[in-house]
Amino acid sequence: MIHRLTNLFALWTILGTAWAWFVPEHFLWVVDGRFRPLGQPLVSVMLGLIMLGMGLTLSFADFRRIAKIPKCVGAGVALQFTVMPLAGISLAMGFGLETGLAVGLILVACCPGGTASNVVAYLANANLALSVTMTMASTLVAVIATPLLTGLLAGKYVEIDQWNLFINMVSIVLLPVIAGVLLNRYLPKLTEKIAVISPLASVIVVVLIVGGIIANSKALIEAHFGVLMLAIFLLHAFGFGLGYLITKAIGFGEEESRTISIEVGMQNSGLGSSLASTPTFAAQFATPMQAALAPVPSAISAVYHVVIGSFLAAIWRRRSLRGPLHD
Repeated sequence: MIHRLTNLFALWTILGTAWAWFVPEHFLWVVDGRFRPLGQPLVSVMLGLIMLGMGLTLSFADFRRIAKIPKCVGAGVALQFTVMPLAGISLAMGFGLETGLAVGLILVACCPGGTASNVVAYLANANLALSVTMTMASTLVAVIATPLLTGLLAGKYVEIDQWNLFINMVSIVLLPVIAGVLLNRYLPKLTEKIAVISPLASVIVVVLIVGGIIANSKALIEAHFGVLMLAIFLLHAFGFGLGYLITKAIGFGEEESRTISIEVGMQNSGLGSSLASTPTFAAQFATPMQAALAPVPSAISAVYHVVIGSFLAAIWRRRSLRGPLHD
């Protein structure tokens, strides 16, 4: 039952977003600052729990697996941190987005693949082991790549404190993942019990984060609705499309191309939302409105990528059922 509920990630995201849009007061508590566990914004702590859950599913054997498929993992991670960031800056400039939206779009484009991609890869009959490995690899690379790329590309709009962004990546992403891996290694029985529910818990937390940002930014989304929705749709369309076409062009098999397409097209939008919502990140903008706009692209992105990914998964799964995959 938990597995089935987790696989309905796209449905829960859409329903949660709709709920937050029509009854925003039910989600405002996530982002309004009333709860600050460990003295940190609630969104950051929630994302840290997601990363901990990801670490609980990993073992040292997973890290060794990277060495067995370096070509696929390397190509996927390279595309993740080239196709998406370049698409992000191009769309921000092409649509003439306001500073807050532009920086937010670039930030989410520079984030690693999200754990939701593993669910979509499974549904698409893609290479699930490669998907998990790529998510892990891109997440670790992102600790350095996301601050560097965001600072480089978003510097056109606002001066990004790359060091602070790096510290946030370490505390929100790296440390929880390492803690999860160590728990898996030294407390396997406890980890096994927690890992049963951690994927569904991660889905719920992501929906809460996205819902909170949607609820808090409803007026701003309405004011920029048309251009915002189109720009973010194109960002993910480029990710899925180029991730598939480029890997097919260089000779990868169908399963690998599908997997890399999903990994490139699906960002860790929760991470983008969390980073953009931190007080230190918001302080870099000239006005409070610009700061309020920055998390919005990540929230919209979370809806788009699971919808597009689930749509592609349905098509690819149907094709797989008709006959064997051909490289």
